[in-house]
Amino acid sequence: MSIKEVSFLILCLLLCQKATSSCECCSEEISSKATIVNRIINVLTKGNEAGVTYNELEKFVDKFGPRMTGTETLENSIDYMLDLLRRNGLNARTEEVEAPFWIRGEEYAEMTKPWPKKFGVLGIGLSVGTNGANISAPVLVVTSFEELEERRDEVQGKIVVYNFKFKSYGVSVKYRSQGASRASKYGALAVLVKSVTPFSLYTPHTGMLNYDQTVPKIPAACITVEDAELIHRLSKRDNVSVRLFMGAKTLDKPAISRNIIVDIKGWKYPEEVVIVSGHIDSWDVGQGAMDDGGGAFVSWRALAVIHNLGLKPKRTLRAILWTGEEQGLWGAQSYIKVSLTPRHKNEIDNISIAMESDIGTFRPLGLTFSGTNPKSQCIVKHTLELMKAINATELVLGVEGSDIVLFNEYKVPLASLNNDHRTYFYYHHTNADTMLVENSTNLDTCTALWAASSFVFADLNHKLWR
Repeated sequence: MSIKEVSFLILCLLLCQKATSSCECCSEEISSKATIVNRIINVLTKGNEAGVTYNELEKFVDKFGPRMTGTETLENSIDYMLDLLRRNGLNARTEEVEAPFWIRGEEYAEMTKPWPKKFGVLGIGLSVGTNGANISAPVLVVTSFEELEERRDEVQGKIVVYNFKFKSYGVSVKYRSQGASRASKYGALAVLVKSVTPFSLYTPHTGMLNYDQTVPKIPAACITVEDAELIHRLSKRDNVSVRLFMGAKTLDKPAISRNIIVDIKGWKYPEEVVIVSGHIDSWDVGQGAMDDGGGAFVSWRALAVIHNLGLKPKRTLRAILWTGEEQGLWGAQSYIKVSLTPRHKNEIDNISIAMESDIGTFRPLGLTFSGTNPKSQCIVKHTLELMKAINATELVLGVEGSDIVLFNEYKVPLASLNNDHRTYFYYHHTNADTMLVENSTNLDTCTALWAASSFVFADLNHKLWR
């Protein structure tokens, strides 16, 4: 072993020892927060805060329903939230956000050959329409982009149907986001995409696409799993034709919306911030209760409970209810852009951790965490050990978020609500996303985890390391 190798090993041991020492120190400090954590958990699971998150969410989604960016409904819901937050004694403000203004319009799809059948259909967000007319054409069914390439000479003048095998949302969503442009390259007139879900009761799922600007934009819509499979079976033994109409369009003028920002100012390090968040907008189907009413409400309720208990963290606790998430994370993009201006000098650097709930508020299991610094991982691990009363002690490395992923570029530690979301994609972006998905006990325990963990992070002597 060379001298350099020996020196390197010694350095590694010293760093490891330092990290362990810091970890032990933080462990003692975190353990000292146990009484506060238990107060938060008890008031939400047994005390006068129990059931409040569910009741407030129920009133909200039943009053406003879906909250599409660009709609008066979304802006009215933001006004409602501002009033509610202030009536709860919280310091709330808004910041303006510009986002694409996409309108769904009337839409329908039906099979005309070999026999007539209407399809359940939802246009994909940001898709172009059919220019006021029907598109009637034979279909070409493919199960993958590889098959599309192999059969590219058959695509011209067809409606391409993507009937892929669902593997996971992260893997399969590419057909919704990229499918239109991939097929357009070979002359397709439109695409119909099997809904990105592992389970279906004849429910189409919407979502967003990304157009390749080098090829013509063609209409794109999602159909049910059942209809995609039917078309595929029929196409193996007969000619299948489909008629599609979509009134979708994106207006030239952007939509103007607002992020909602709620602060409990830190008493010792007010310039340093711990963020909890969810998005207030939704697609124009269902009620947006799961995606992401639950995430938005556990976030503001976390601050409300901390405020009601009279707790004062060392650094600022901030809840952000993002807008424009569904059309491309526009609220988060705007927030970061503002944070980088000279007026907000070092604001990004002063974020201790950014947390987001946007993968459901089912039974909480713990947190996912993306920070690579071992001291920060240690802090999160020890913080979760305080959550035994609600069985939410699991730490998973990696992060399941949308808006907060944009903070990755700035090395901000990120966390998301780790919960039992096995059925999340059953309801995701569908008319089935209603209050029936939510559960009062789960919302209480999610709020407890969110409030307790964010308070611990905000009340430490040192912000999380990057």
